[in-house]
Amino acid sequence: MPSNDVRILLQAAVPTAAVGAVAAVVSGVVAGGKGAVGAGVATLIVILFMGIGLYVLQRTAKSLPHLFQAMGLMLYAAQILLLFIFLAAFKNTTLFNARAFAITLVVGTLVWTAAQTRAHMKSKILYVEPESSGDKPEKTGHSS
Repeated sequence: MPSNDVRILLQAAVPTAAVGAVAAVVSGVVAGGKGAVGAGVATLIVILFMGIGLYVLQRTAKSLPHLFQAMGLMLYAAQILLLFIFLAAFKNTTLFNARAFAITLVVGTLVWTAAQTRAHMKSKILYVEPESSGDKPEKTGHSS
């Protein structure tokens, strides 16, 4: 990944992890150990799903820029589908507190989205990559 992409990934993942840690502590106090586990699992899922999504989207932007917007829409639909599959698989689990999991999942996703939006707005990404040619540009016009 180019350094710009890594910077955006870190600027989104670090606040999400911090909010997840706070959510795990709060859930642990409110719902016990299972609440902390639920918040931890939700934080890991958000970072994993959104991080992989960002990576795939950046690769698509570099290799197939004409598919960027369609890929973004498909990627978000796939993330939602995978999340529903995960929720269905662990619907009646006793491994963790479902309420702590759900709340942390929603809050973590909102924090990731806000942090990623802020990182994109603050980064200075070139819209056109300049060509690095060793030749001097030709002078046009009258030279006196």
